[in-house]
Amino acid sequence: MTTQAPSAASDRPLDMIIFGGAGDLSARKLLPALYMAHLHGNLPADTRIIAIGRRDWTREQYLSFMEEHSRPFVDSKALDALAWDRFLALFDYVRIDVGAQGDYSRLCAAARRSAQRVFYLATSPELFTTICDNLTACGLVDEHARVVLEKPLGHDLESARAINASVGQHFPEQQIYRIDHYLGKETVQNLMVLRFGNAIFGPLWQAPYIKSVQITVAETVGVGSRAGFYDQTGAMRDMVQNHLLQLLCIVAMEPPVSLDPDAVRDEKLKVLRSLRPMTMAEIARDTVRGQYTAGAVAGEPVKGYLEEDNVPADSHAETFVALRAQINNWRWANVPFFLRTGKRLPKRRSEIVIDFADLPFSIIPSGPRKYGNRLVIQLQPEESIQLQMLAKEPGSGLHMLPVNLNLDLQQAFTGRRAEAYERLLIDVIRGRLTHFMRRDELEAAWAWVEPILNGWKELGDRPRSYTAGTYGPAASSALMARENMAWAEEA
Repeated sequence: MTTQAPSAASDRPLDMIIFGGAGDLSARKLLPALYMAHLHGNLPADTRIIAIGRRDWTREQYLSFMEEHSRPFVDSKALDALAWDRFLALFDYVRIDVGAQGDYSRLCAAARRSAQRVFYLATSPELFTTICDNLTACGLVDEHARVVLEKPLGHDLESARAINASVGQHFPEQQIYRIDHYLGKETVQNLMVLRFGNAIFGPLWQAPYIKSVQITVAETVGVGSRAGFYDQTGAMRDMVQNHLLQLLCIVAMEPPVSLDPDAVRDEKLKVLRSLRPMTMAEIARDTVRGQYTAGAVAGEPVKGYLEEDNVPADSHAETFVALRAQINNWRWANVPFFLRTGKRLPKRRSEIVIDFADLPFSIIPSGPRKYGNRLVIQLQPEESIQLQMLAKEPGSGLHMLPVNLNLDLQQAFTGRRAEAYERLLIDVIRGRLTHFMRRDELEAAWAWVEPILNGWKELGDRPRSYTAGTYGPAASSALMARENMAWAEEA
């Protein structure tokens, strides 16, 4: 949810300054998202976009880069030649070596003193401190400026705290936007309405009425060009510490007292602080690391992780994680949360599955016991909400089969649906902080994840192999089977 109703774009001039403007993230995500915001009138009338890069390019060369690398990622149905040309007219390009303070004079000359300045740091987090130091030194940071920080924010708790402290020396917390694009997805935001806008779920959204919660983010792609980064990061840091834990927070949080950003984030923080720390025995028993080997995805042969370009032959980086988490509070006592993410899995899908508890006693003994009530919230590739119920199969007797009450959001709402980055960029421009992580949230997430990472190291845990095109190591299924449960696709 947003903290206010959508409003018209501000009349105040905007300078959107993108560090890493020629990077992969900018080309594939940020620039197409800004085009869509421009196309639909969600940018201030007097907007300029300043791309920062190290290459010694002219403005025309940068626009050629956009034509080649960004335009293909714009929805073809929305691509209008005149609108694209007007969008290109918003751009300037400034060459800066971010470590050279003298280079920032070129940015000072290009930026407007009267504008609302948004600095988007689409760079390595190791550069955040240097960039913020130099922006302040050249006088571009004021009480109205905003900074957007891309993940991963740190490698561990200590580095996350260091980044927060260094950025916080220049920007107050209310001017810092730690972006997680999963929080910009329509269905994730709809989950707030589902939970807190419908009386039907309120009494049931707790133990003992919920048996378990599954959160899955599955990717069919491999590491691709990110091998160098991924070898130092792995799935736990890349996905669990941010995306999956944020989804867990929205599922598990208490109702906030209002939609004020801090009211919402206070409740998410309580969830993170209620996650039960894992002992060494629990790390060994309740976590599974995997690494894909050669196989086939969508009928096409693919290489194993260790065969990917730029991956060390002895890499221990995990490309798959499954784990069982427990929340130590009254609402979720004894309800297991199963989190899972991986690369080179059979299908690209992100979903939340709420398994409701079985009936304490059934008067219809013929009903198949493997079926029950289940709420499936699908985030991608399609966005939908399905409630699985049991109904009588036509014919004599009372043989039951599962049927779905299906809310197809694409069919229910025929208007245009903004992509996650577009929605979050508009929130930044309009000063809405609800869907961005606060400093204490980030650090609480790291405080829970870091002992697991350290435990793997102490245990000498090596990732288990799994064939590309499967749902991870067999130990992932065993993790569920120990409690007489199964992942959604296995049920």
